[in-house]
Amino acid sequence: MKRFERLSKLNYSKLKAIFSLSLAALVFLISSSFKSAENNPDAIVGVWKTGLGNAHVRIYKNGDIYQGKIVWLKDPINLKTGKPKVDINHPDKATRSRQIMGIINIWGFKYAESNKWDGGNIYDPKNGNTYSSTIKMENSNTLKVRGYVGISLIGKTDTWTRQADK
Repeated sequence: MKRFERLSKLNYSKLKAIFSLSLAALVFLISSSFKSAENNPDAIVGVWKTGLGNAHVRIYKNGDIYQGKIVWLKDPINLKTGKPKVDINHPDKATRSRQIMGIINIWGFKYAESNKWDGGNIYDPKNGNTYSSTIKMENSNTLKVRGYVGISLIGKTDTWTRQADK
């Protein structure tokens, strides 16, 4: 009986050690993968749903800058005309007939530091305004897109979520 008790204690000690090592390895792997995403300027590349869920924007790299275009609209058809929605609010009258689908609506972003891209602009076809903008990646599936006029303190942040690539 003592031999069995000794074996049980030995097995428990081994199991405890294996569990501790496994847990440490898991923590290391998770922290390593976050750090690699954190230092990856291309982590922003992909399709993102805007905060209201009415559009998807594909962000891609163009040279050393990042830009994005509208690739999906919840309501792509103008109910009055029965035709695709156009950029009727654009300040340049010559551009008001272009379709909203396919518009490059974010541009000029450069990777600044860990999880942050700045120096860019964002265009809102709903009101025809262009704003200075920064993008911060909260995690691999969430972006905080901030548009502002003048200084970043005076602006609005929208939360975008990653979508399956279409």
